Amino acid sequence: MKRYLIRSGIAPTELKQPEEMILNNLIGGNIGNLIYAYSIYRNLMTNDVEIVPDNYRINENDAEMINKYYDAYIIPLADAFRETFVENLKKYTKLFEKLTIPVIVIGVGVKAPINKRIEDGFSFDEEVKSFVKAVLKRSNMIGVRGQITADYLSYLGFVEGKDHTVIGCPSMYAFGEDLKIKDLQLTKSSTIALNSSKLSPEHVLEFITDVSNNYPDYYFIPQWMKEFQMTYIGDQKLSENTSFYPNTIKDKYYEENRVRFPLNAKSWIDFMKNVDLAVGARLHGNITATIAGTPSLLIVKDARMKELAEYHNLTYVSEENLLGGKKIKDFIKTLDFHAPEKVQSQNFNHFINFIEKNGLDHIYNYSYYQYPPLDQKLNNIELPEMLTPINALTPTEISDRLIKYTTLEKNIKSKLKKENKNLSKKVKQQEEKIKIYSKDKEYLANQLQKKSVKLGLKLSNTLTILKKRLKF
Repeated sequence: MKRYLIRSGIAPTELKQPEEMILNNLIGGNIGNLIYAYSIYRNLMTNDVEIVPDNYRINENDAEMINKYYDAYIIPLADAFRETFVENLKKYTKLFEKLTIPVIVIGVGVKAPINKRIEDGFSFDEEVKSFVKAVLKRSNMIGVRGQITADYLSYLGFVEGKDHTVIGCPSMYAFGEDLKIKDLQLTKSSTIALNSSKLSPEHVLEFITDVSNNYPDYYFIPQWMKEFQMTYIGDQKLSENTSFYPNTIKDKYYEENRVRFPLNAKSWIDFMKNVDLAVGARLHGNITATIAGTPSLLIVKDARMKELAEYHNLTYVSEENLLGGKKIKDFIKTLDFHAPEKVQSQNFNHFINFIEKNGLDHIYNYSYYQYPPLDQKLNNIELPEMLTPINALTPTEISDRLIKYTTLEKNIKSKLKKENKNLSKKVKQQEEKIKIYSKDKEYLANQLQKKSVKLGLKLSNTLTILKKRLKF
């Protein structure tokens, strides 16, 4: 039995309470992380492979343990080549340099404005170089999300086709090469799943809000950690710089009980199967719909989204196309919602080729690929449904949520306080040892100095006596 360590906060088969997921950040800040982790688990978990989440821990001191207990380290990444992830890149580089097992990066991208000139470079070029070199010492090739990232690594001196190759986003391969998207028949009674990013331009946010105003059977699926907490206990508040985004639970999305937050990948995918259309500015909000077989309209606002949309032939519009008060009905008849189907098989086969080049086994080498081990395990687990907002609960249910959350929060704080106290104690003990050592060192130095003086005097006297004897 082989054991793979994977960069993820939670396995698809783990059952965790929402308060535990929030307080321990088991989603890595964004629920979208669960989708491409789910795909990798599903593809690589054979009858002879166990996959273990690393809980997003990065510590070079773990190298010996990782080398001893695991056969490979799988690293799925999103837009990790960005300013805010530089410190983690450095930590990973130090860790990878101490590993002796394969390190496979399955998907990584650069975050940049949509018209950024790659040849102008980035402030983190050197850190990316070091990271990639460390990975290539432990694997044959790195998988990048799109051509923009491929061009960036080529600019840094790495060879496309040898050191790196475009594989897109692993989440698109959750169910293999077959992708069948149902026809879109949009009516006023259609069910629409909305997703949005607060970082989007104002006219994009207004476009998404307009969809909710015109199609009453909508659901908003947030992805940020703060929104997770806001949905669960209601105490979070996003900065109120726009009237076209739900900043608090007082927003109509929450008041109308139209918010649903995913707690696991499978329930999210199953939810999207019953939706008629997905619209929004979140990659995985729309990719989840696509792999569920639901038509999806992605609004592209930066380079990381553009390269993935182009590689997977996702149905999308650029944010500038929404200027001038455009409505969704202006695009419906002109877009091909079956477009992703046309490149799925080719992209999937290239992904499997990449996996094999890096020496990894996968379910498609076996007859059980249509009902793989992950599916078998999930079918024996009662997974929680999508989380409803606190607004929709009875007073008793609200009380239960708050009690669970605050109890766990206190326990975690108490544990951290105890750990900090023990750490402070160890630090103090170490400082005392250093002081004692310093005193001993000073004492020894003084003794040595005294002995040196005595030895010098003795030597001087001996020489004087010798000189007198020689004269005699």
